[in-house]
Amino acid sequence: MSARIVHIASNTFREAVRDRVLYNLIGFALLLSGTAILVGQISIDIERLVVINLGLTAVSLFGAVIAIFIGIGLVSKEIEKRTLYTVLSRPVRRWEFIVGKFFGLAGTLVVNTFFMAIGVFAALLYVSHKFSAPDKLIVIALYFIVLEFLIICALALLFSSFSTPLLSAVFSFSLFVIGSFADDLRNFAGMAHGLTRWLATAAAYLVPNFSAFNVISAVAHEQPLPIHLILQNTLYALFYAAMALSGAVLIFERRNLK
Repeated sequence: MSARIVHIASNTFREAVRDRVLYNLIGFALLLSGTAILVGQISIDIERLVVINLGLTAVSLFGAVIAIFIGIGLVSKEIEKRTLYTVLSRPVRRWEFIVGKFFGLAGTLVVNTFFMAIGVFAALLYVSHKFSAPDKLIVIALYFIVLEFLIICALALLFSSFSTPLLSAVFSFSLFVIGSFADDLRNFAGMAHGLTRWLATAAAYLVPNFSAFNVISAVAHEQPLPIHLILQNTLYALFYAAMALSGAVLIFERRNLK
């Protein structure tokens, strides 16, 4: 990784951390994790299950919102403020700018996930009074959530490389919702016929399969996660993010910034 990419990534990280929206979303996610404690108190022998479900769901949803709403502005804000022209006037290539922005946002989301995870574990400790061996599965669930964020970051950059912030947000959020039901879409494609089947199958395999990363329920019920699932999701997330990021680079390289 070149020093230019590292410099762009570090600047992106600092700018994202200073964003008020970021702190509001993190605070709301932590508040929701605290709400899980109250819900757990009125539940009967399912406090742990409720806390894990609500806590991890909060981390996933609000982390995705952070990734989308910060990611869609990484390019447009630079153009509006005309700071992009200053950056590109130096020996910085366009692909380095996009890759640096991606790593900066990805690093921001990893740090945010870490702090939100502390809230989940604190809530779990409060209701259970101790940690047990199955609680280690929560770390895997959090890892899968981070993999989701990498894909969302790349998609947000892809759309922001050619579209307006509003449309980029709509496109990114739509893919996040559709991808969360990718398995259902594939099941529908298997039952459809003719042109509908071809279209549904193509859509099912083109959209990111976020449903494969959703192991929150399995973790809450202390179900073991196979090693091959971890490897499979890791490779899938890296491949999909790389493809989306490559698309963003190709589009941004050919974009007329005048």
